[in-house]
Amino acid sequence: MKKAIVIGSGIGGLSSAVRLSNKGYDVHVFEKNSYPGGKLTEINLNEFRFDAGPSLFTMPQLVDELFELSGKNSKEYFDYERLNNLCNYFFEDGTIIHASANGDEFAKEIEIKTSDSAKTVKKHLKKSAFIYNATSTLFLTKSLHKIDSYLSWNTFVSILKLPFLNIFKTMNGANKARFKDDKNIQIFNRYATYNGSNPYQAPGILNIIPHLEYNMGAYFPKNGMHSITMSIYQLAIDLGVNFHFNSEIKKITTKDNKVTGILTSKGVNHQADLVVCNTDIHYVYKNLLNSPKLLTKVDKQERSSSALIFYWGINKDFPELDLHNILFSENYKEEFDHIFNKKLIYEDPTIYINITSKFNKNDAPNGKENWFVMINVPSNDNQDWYKLINDARENIISKINRVLKVDLNKLIECEEILDPISIQTKTLSYKGSLYGTASNKRSAAFFRHKNFSSVYNNLFFVGGSVHPGGGIPLALSSAKIIDRLIENEK
Repeated sequence: MKKAIVIGSGIGGLSSAVRLSNKGYDVHVFEKNSYPGGKLTEINLNEFRFDAGPSLFTMPQLVDELFELSGKNSKEYFDYERLNNLCNYFFEDGTIIHASANGDEFAKEIEIKTSDSAKTVKKHLKKSAFIYNATSTLFLTKSLHKIDSYLSWNTFVSILKLPFLNIFKTMNGANKARFKDDKNIQIFNRYATYNGSNPYQAPGILNIIPHLEYNMGAYFPKNGMHSITMSIYQLAIDLGVNFHFNSEIKKITTKDNKVTGILTSKGVNHQADLVVCNTDIHYVYKNLLNSPKLLTKVDKQERSSSALIFYWGINKDFPELDLHNILFSENYKEEFDHIFNKKLIYEDPTIYINITSKFNKNDAPNGKENWFVMINVPSNDNQDWYKLINDARENIISKINRVLKVDLNKLIECEEILDPISIQTKTLSYKGSLYGTASNKRSAAFFRHKNFSSVYNNLFFVGGSVHPGGGIPLALSSAKIIDRLIENEK
């Protein structure tokens, strides 16, 4: 039996392990932490439970597919429900927009509360669907670095549609051309943050993202986002995948144009017929392969934004809040200028509040809520994070107090903080960037790092730092892409 090694047990690594096991490989997963999941883990503080990382779940069929591929009933491992309300948007002037998952109701809400018509919203969502349908087959299921990916009729049709996909406008430019109300421009600009990019620089093709929520649906896993990790991990265990935790990799061993295995920090060699890296590509080239030339090429690309997250146990119930909530900055452009150009945190940041206890009552005691409070921040560039975090905490609480008319300091029972430095330490994400490289240029949006090595023919890459990008659906898609690449190598 051929042996496969997977480095890292993030969502891309776990799904790769499942797929390799189904191909008949003896699969071994090596993880430096004592737990699986990468960024998709959980935190427990007192009586509160928090999903530590990704908080939005779309395209659940990509998870279900792993169980179907393995001949298992996904419902025995994992279940979820579709959201009726996608997000509540709060503005400083007192406007609150409830983003219903029903496109017609959302469009009607926009028409009532802003100066844009329902028809305009529907056109925008229809365009988002058009972009998805024109690009998804190529972008989400194939390597863009293989010639045969382009040798199909569907790909030819997609290429013909490129001029109509907003690739020659920025995301903000495309949204300004569609909407006249700044609130709506801001709502749709925010989707650039889903891959750590700047809507004032990133190409308008990123307007594909709203389609995933409004037209395809957003969901809540019934035991929280962490259950995605644990369900795939349990599936892998049931398939016979071997996990080695607390196992840091020192080196990927090679001979000629092939990878031969790995060397752990304990000095143990493990041989393999192929290796899959679910680790930030910067770390791979710098620490595991010692490839200065390839590292230089990777490091020329702009890093995505990072996050500053406060996990707060709140001693109050807020009926005006839902699972997903956004408190918008009054000057969105200045906020992104701070993140990407000044490498600082704007004094009036946009605040995202995720409250899973709205759906899973076990996540917080009765009458209390578990708040995951996040703002977008620059990647780590040796800033004074002690000062930035303290100032940001003060500004966040001040803004929440203003918008929700509350004294939050009296309600915070417990706290834990995740910042770019701790993100880098826990997940090996270079500079703490959440999505590897930003998609602020057309080339970066399309041609992220490939899923295979050009030097070693049995080395593959999955996860947020490679094609097609960061986030749960794209990480799962990267595993599906290397599944196809490995099949073609046979």
